Formats: sequence, C-alpha cells, structure tokens
Amino acid sequence: MSSSTEYGSHTWELLLTVDHQDQDEKKEFLLQVTGDLHIGGLMLKLVEKINKAQDWSDYAFWWEQKKCWLLKTHWTLDKCGVQADAKLCFTPQHKALRLRLPNMKTVKLKVSFSTVVFKAVSDICKILNIRRPEELSLLKPSGDTLKKKKKKDKNSKEPVTEDILNLCNAPVSSGLPANPGLYSKTMTPIYDPASGSPASSTITWFSDSSLTEQNCSILALSYPNCSPEMLAEMYQPRTLADKAKLNAGWLDSSRSLMEQGILEDDQLLLRFKYYTFFDLNPKYDAVRINQIYEQARWAILLEEIDCTEEEMLIFAAIQARTPSHKLSLSSEAQDFTCESEVDEVEAALSNLEVTLEGGNTSNILEDITDIPKLADTLRLVRPRKLSLKAIKAYWFIFRDTSISYFKNKESAQGEPIEKLNLKGCEVVPDVNVAAKKFGIKLLIPVADGMNEVYLRCDNEDQYARWMAACVLASKGKTMADSSYQPEVQKILSFLQMKNWTMSSQATSEPENVDMKPECFVSLRYTKKYKSKQLTARILEAHQNISQMSLVEAKLRFIQAWQSLPEFGLSYYIVRFKGSKKDDVLGVSYNRLIRIDMATGDPITTWRFSNMKQWNVNWEIRQVAIEFDQNVSIAFTCLSADCKIIHEYIGGYIFLSTRSKDQNETLDEELFHKLTGGQE
Repeated sequence: MSSSTEYGSHTWELLLTVDHQDQDEKKEFLLQVTGDLHIGGLMLKLVEKINKAQDWSDYAFWWEQKKCWLLKTHWTLDKCGVQADAKLCFTPQHKALRLRLPNMKTVKLKVSFSTVVFKAVSDICKILNIRRPEELSLLKPSGDTLKKKKKKDKNSKEPVTEDILNLCNAPVSSGLPANPGLYSKTMTPIYDPASGSPASSTITWFSDSSLTEQNCSILALSYPNCSPEMLAEMYQPRTLADKAKLNAGWLDSSRSLMEQGILEDDQLLLRFKYYTFFDLNPKYDAVRINQIYEQARWAILLEEIDCTEEEMLIFAAIQARTPSHKLSLSSEAQDFTCESEVDEVEAALSNLEVTLEGGNTSNILEDITDIPKLADTLRLVRPRKLSLKAIKAYWFIFRDTSISYFKNKESAQGEPIEKLNLKGCEVVPDVNVAAKKFGIKLLIPVADGMNEVYLRCDNEDQYARWMAACVLASKGKTMADSSYQPEVQKILSFLQMKNWTMSSQATSEPENVDMKPECFVSLRYTKKYKSKQLTARILEAHQNISQMSLVEAKLRFIQAWQSLPEFGLSYYIVRFKGSKKDDVLGVSYNRLIRIDMATGDPITTWRFSNMKQWNVNWEIRQVAIEFDQNVSIAFTCLSADCKIIHEYIGGYIFLSTRSKDQNETLDEELFHKLTGGQE
C-alpha cells in the first residue's frame, strides 16, 4: 500500500489494459492518477510505463463499461466521468475487418473502429475504388443466414476454406490518404467503358496502391456463377416477414463499429443500402457498376425480389453474357456503343445517370414549352369482387399528371366520365410480350386505401408512351420533363429484350452449348424445367443481347432490375398506431408503402415529396410522420430498431440533395442532421 503522503490525498489507482499484438507483452498496468489529468496526459504516462519503442499514434482508450471511445484528449478524467472502477483498454483504432461484398467475395482490410460508420464506409470505398460511398452501408448478416451456413458446415466433411482478398496494407484516412490515382475524377478514363477492365493508361497507377491489377479485376469483373448445390444452401426469403429480416441488421451510421458490438476480424456485409445510384460513369465506376450488378443478380437468384418467368429468362440471358469474354468488339464498335447508347442507357437505368463520351445533351427548352398531352383509345379494366373483370374501350386523354376518359373521341369536349390524378400513385407493369399483353396497373391513393385501375394498350409503342407518362406523373412530373423521351426509350428497350425469336442456330443443338442453366435462374425454375429446356429458353433470350459489351450487359441487367415493381423496397414489420394487427412497411427512395402482411397488397402510399416533418419518440420507440393535407401516421417497428427506418427516410432525403454541380465532397454534417435523431 502506498501512503497518502507519497502520492497526495487526491490521487487514486487506475488499472489500464493494453491491447498488444505481441502475446508475450505485459497486458495490464496500474497507474496513480488524479481527476484533473487529461486523457492525453494519461496516454503519455502509460506509454512511458510500457517503455517500448513503437508507433502509438493509432492507439486510443476504449471504455468497456460505457461502450465508448475517449477521443477528446484535452478532456480530464473528471470531465469524462472516469473513476477507479473504470475499465479502460488502450487499443488501436484501426482493426482488421472481413467484408463480404455484393459479388460474394470477401475482402479483409483495416477499418477505423472509432469513427462513425458513415465515415468508415467512405474510407472503405476509397480503398475499393467505389465512388459515391453514401449509397452503401454495413449490414450484420441475419440470424437465419448464419444458421443455414452453420448447418451446411456441420454436414460438410471437409473444412470450408474461404478465399479472402487481403487488403490490410491499404492506406487509411487517419494516416496517409488513400491512393488518389484510381479514385479521383480525372479527365483520363480509369476503366475501359466496354469491358470494365483497367485502362492501359492507368495500369501503372496500381503499383502504388493495395489494389493490384489482378485484385481490381476481382472487384470490377464478373466470374462464373456458383453451383446449383451452393445456391440451394443459401438463405432464401419466402415471405414478406422473411424479407424484413434481411433489413434488420443495418448498422447505425452515426455510431462507431465498437460502439455497436463489432469486434476485430468480425464479418459484415458491404451493401448498397440506398437504391439511388447517382452519376454512374463506366469510365470511372467499373467496380461500382459490377457490385451493383452483383447485388441485383443475387437478389434475383435468391428471390429477394419477385419477377415473372419471362423476366427471369431475361436476367439469365444477360448473366450468361457477362462472364463471357469470347466476343471481341472492334474499337469502332466500342465507340459506337459509347456514343449512341448514352440517352437510352441513361433513361433505362432510371436514376442511374450514365455519362459516356460523346453523349447528346438534353434540350433545355423542353421543360419550358407547352406541356404535351396523349390522346388515344385504351381499354379500361376494373376488377369486380362478385363478377368477372369489366373491360371496355374509352377515349383517354393524358394531360399534366391526370388521366381523363370519355365515352368516345367525339364527347371529349365535354365532362369526362372520370378524372384520375396519378400524383403519388403506384404504377405496376402488367406485360407479357409473347401473349401481346401490354397492361398498366395503377394503384391510386384514396381516403380508405388504394383504388385499382388497369389500362390495356394495343401495342408496344402505345404502351411505352402511356407507361412513361404514368411513371413521371406518379412522381409529380409531366411529359414536358426532359426525362420523358428517355423513359419511353427505356421501356421500348426493355420490351425489345423480352421480344425474342428462336433462331435456328440456337435451337438446333442446345446440348452442345457449354452452359449450366441452373446457375442463372432461381431454384423455382430449376425445379420446374429440365436442364435442356432451360438452356434452350435462355438461348432464345440471349439473341437480343449477344452483341452487347460486358459493361453494357451489366447496365441492361440493372435496368431490368429497376423495372421490377418491387425494386428498391426495403421491408420492415411495423404496428401502426391504432391498428390491432401487424403490417409491412416498404421504404423506397421516394415513398413509404403500407402493405398487408397476409396478401402482400399495398394499402396506402405516402410520398416523401408530401412530407412536412418526421421524428422519433425514443421513449416508446415510435416513428411519427406528418404529410400535407393534415395526414399524419405513427408506428413502432417490430422487426428492427426504429432508428433504422428513421435513418432510411433521412438518408433518402439527403441523397435527393445531390447534384452534378457539386464536387465530390459530402456534407456529412447534413447527413447526420437528417439521420441521427436525438436519443
């Protein structure tokens, strides 16, 4: 025991643990401290006590009981609330973390465990050469996924060894900045716009980066699919409740990894959380495009998103194209693709704005001229509960964001039979190209739910024009908007992919084609068709996309993914205030949808554009949102923490503020203001 006269009556003992990499080193040190000693002084005393020459600059104190970092080195122990019973660990802030990427490859890299997740993800994306890091986040694997994997490992006789790409030597933001060569937006293309491989002029840049040319290819190029057996072992959600579990593990962007219980060498999923892919450019975004494509591909294969059989075959045909390197396009052909497809791809990818060299600029005058209208004969289908659907032809006029219909063309000067305001409605394609069925399903919000209306068009051109007008009107835009014509072209392009014809070459000997069709479709279709049947049908669809470059094929896949009715919806199980049963809440980039859990039918849609404010009552964990016209909702989240939904809403609103005029820097303060909440 030390006497009080030796150290002073106001001193006390503090036991500190040091996280040494060397197991033989002493782990615990007892220091005599005072309450007015600041954190920086405590670090200095500890390092002097350790008496080992090494770089301690990355070390900081982690307070185990409070689950927080003591990073403000000028604060005193008293101000921090540190007393003799505190367990402080002196540990590196950057630790190894295993990340499973969307393409199912695992990378191991050093990540800051002390900065907020938003900043950590930004640093990760710099290392991986992924622009727009605000679109991604980190996700804990769901419990069901882990259970299935453990069961698989238990049944396996041989130990499973995972091929991990080690990037632990990559520079981190707290020390040297990440290598700017491949990440900065320069005038020189970084990737070949057609193949996605590193451009020859930039390969020399890899010498200074942790991403060698080979490693970059692992991230930017696609490889053959996994085996059907491996696909069968992976977790596949069957219900909306299952899909809700997939979104329960998003980490809080406003807190650090350590604060959320993540430990060194843990595995997390790096995923695109927000489905608004901004400023995609094949010359700079080969890794980003490939990872979006892979996330879409696995969502299709594991049936995380529903699609029709016709659409599944389209996805299979494009997948069969992407791993193939047999087609060699001439430089002229590549240039043609890059120049002529700009507007089409830009529209086809909806919010994916693909800027390729030589693209045509939009006519600025389009937005200020008279608003055009559509007038045509369409068939109106109204579902009836006690009888067959009533189908009747009417004269339809589409003006502004509304559809009016009349008995015939001659009566169009008078009052319409009904006028439908499409602002805020749900627009769902109802198309079967083979059967010449071109339908548009409209779910129009009314006081007590959604009013269902079906429109039937006669041909592809008519469908594309009316569908594009409906999609824009649902967002509050008219046909005068510059995105109308590209939207029409996008729809026609997608229909063209569906409208395949069987060539004699494809049908003659499908068994001679080296293809495992089970790798390109979900298990449902593997069970429904024999291998030869699937091969033949995939080859049918392949005829329309066989001449595409690798990057264009991926963009087409993303386009088709975006065209699915459920695209971009993240599901959560909630209980609305005043309701006696659970519902599913779908969160999208521009709206919230209340969905009946039993039937899967949408009940009500609320647009972010009509939202006045939202907040969280942290005591009862209830999210409350106010909309225009005195509409307000409140709900508690049952399948995840309410902070996740709060962050989703704020995150999408933050992403809507981006513009091409801004530089690459992010307004991190605004993001946290919109997403952080006040707990």
